Amino acid sequence: MSWFENYFEFEKYGTNMRTEILAGITTFMTMAYILFVNPLILSDAMGQNAFNSLVAVTALSAGITTIIMGLYAKKPFALAPGMGLNGYFTYSVVIGMGYSWQVALAAVFVEGLIFIVLSVTKVRSAVIHAIPISQKYAVGAGIGLFLTFIGLNDVGFIKATTTNGVLQFTELNYSAMVSKPGLLFLFGLLFTAILISYRVKGALLISILTTSILGWITGAAPWPHHLFSTPDISYTFLKLDLKGLLNVGALGVIFAFFMVDFFDTLGTVTGLSAKAGYLTKEGKVPDAEKVLLTDAIGTTLGALLGTSTVTTYIESAAGIEEGGRTGMTALVVGLLFLAIGLFIAPLAQSIPAFATAPALVIVGYYMMSTIREVDFGDPAEAIPAFLVVMSIPFTYSISAGIGLGFISYTVIKAFKGEWMEVHPLMWVLAGIFAAYFAYLGGAF
Repeated sequence: MSWFENYFEFEKYGTNMRTEILAGITTFMTMAYILFVNPLILSDAMGQNAFNSLVAVTALSAGITTIIMGLYAKKPFALAPGMGLNGYFTYSVVIGMGYSWQVALAAVFVEGLIFIVLSVTKVRSAVIHAIPISQKYAVGAGIGLFLTFIGLNDVGFIKATTTNGVLQFTELNYSAMVSKPGLLFLFGLLFTAILISYRVKGALLISILTTSILGWITGAAPWPHHLFSTPDISYTFLKLDLKGLLNVGALGVIFAFFMVDFFDTLGTVTGLSAKAGYLTKEGKVPDAEKVLLTDAIGTTLGALLGTSTVTTYIESAAGIEEGGRTGMTALVVGLLFLAIGLFIAPLAQSIPAFATAPALVIVGYYMMSTIREVDFGDPAEAIPAFLVVMSIPFTYSISAGIGLGFISYTVIKAFKGEWMEVHPLMWVLAGIFAAYFAYLGGAF
């Protein structure tokens, strides 16, 4: 048995090197889009001259932090600059509020430091352990629907807009369904389903690669023009402006980053842990402190390099579904980010959305299975769980879904006379969310 097999405890988790490597490749392929989407969004705040640096910074922050997750926390969770958080960074903080991108980076840096303190003192893990198990499983299912929506939206099947963070559906886009990318998406979806029905290992990865090749051949997506690129992070490295945070408005920016990142990470970690089978009978996440500390370090490191908040990715579920159960999966993902993101980024860019979207939809199907663990015979448990599952995709916000679930759970339990069954921290969290929602609604 090799050092890797002993260190990552392959025998304990019933896995092997081939499965872990395959899972790592699958996770990477599912989230490689961030190498290009993140620079595209952040360059709107930093300028087009920052684009090349942002590609390298995205790869570095994702690669280094995910490797730390693998070697230190030993979990198959990948990290990268978070979608939504990069949008808030660019369109709300920089463009909307008028802060410089250097000040916005400083806000992310301070947020990361706060998370490190909370993780070391075990406050974050205490919060996770205080959450009832029905809410944890509901979060996993809600994230599954969220992924499904992202997959359908990526190929244009659903026309939708967001107003103040609230999702507005308009129609089913039939023209997209019969377009060349739409037909290739449908092929990928059905091909993946057939492979899974035959229990073929690596079904998601096989589908992504096969659909991509078909897209290149048919002209639905461009072939890679070249394979190699030269990394350069000089434009964004260590450019944060800490002095610019010394005003009340900037403190509000830190708070907003803090709230969204805290509860998005909370939901992602609990959802992924539920799917991977890590949760104990009491619903606790083993080694939660290590996972959350790694996440916090990633945020701080990312800000120093020059990107918005780095967070644990729900796309890690793709690798978990392929059998990834140890840090070896994360190690593979991290190395691929460094290799491809720094040196052969154009190859990752050539993977079209219609090839990765079927994987997101199928992962959504997998994650929905966690909802069967909720006791639907007890409305006090089931109704708050349902509200979580419903609100995460409908509001396009993991944190909003968690908040609605927490508030409804504590209120229903209280009126049922079971308030003593609610962990004290749940009351605190419900109150924080109520205040946060009131703040967003302009009550303060």
